[in-house]
Amino acid sequence: MESTLAKVLLLVGSLLILCRTSHAFIVSVDAHNEECFFENVEGGTKFGVTFEVIDGGFLDVDIKISGPENHVMHESEKESSGKFTFVAPAKGTYTVCFNNERSSMTPKLVMFSIDVGEAPQRAPGAPGEEEVGHTKLEDMIRELSGTLTSVKHEQEYMHVRDKIHRSVNENTNSRVVLWSTFEALVLVLMTVGQVYYLKRFFEVKRVV
Repeated sequence: MESTLAKVLLLVGSLLILCRTSHAFIVSVDAHNEECFFENVEGGTKFGVTFEVIDGGFLDVDIKISGPENHVMHESEKESSGKFTFVAPAKGTYTVCFNNERSSMTPKLVMFSIDVGEAPQRAPGAPGEEEVGHTKLEDMIRELSGTLTSVKHEQEYMHVRDKIHRSVNENTNSRVVLWSTFEALVLVLMTVGQVYYLKRFFEVKRVV
């Protein structure tokens, strides 16, 4: 019993560590430029792309995901964030491109990750009862690992969003304070000017 439990725990630990490959990046895409990234994926493997524009202009960028032989799997324009999941139809190199050619001068800072699952492996012939149980367990652990990875990425993106919103709020607050101070100074100057003008207007001049 203890030996079986140890094997199960070892299997769980190994799958949680190895069953999913995740690459996270932050890239600056200059104006009138395109940045592409490549990932080799086995056929039948589940892989996903998650991204968010964290700085620059209107926080939007064009994205294109293509497979082997330039087969376009997804293409969209002016996206601020997105999450896309595919099953690789064939073995080959898959490309993720971020395009900022619509921007005239503003570079865009993009945070994204590419998650690649484990290639499907099935033993030849009809599986035995024990093998079927292990296969189901492996599938459940893979699904759990994928969910944990997604939660981790969501936490990272939420942390980035929190920083962006905090920065925007601080900048807005600083501008409001500066504008309020400027308005107060203008009001004081106008008050002093009006008092001085009225004083001069009603001043009685003595005739010598």
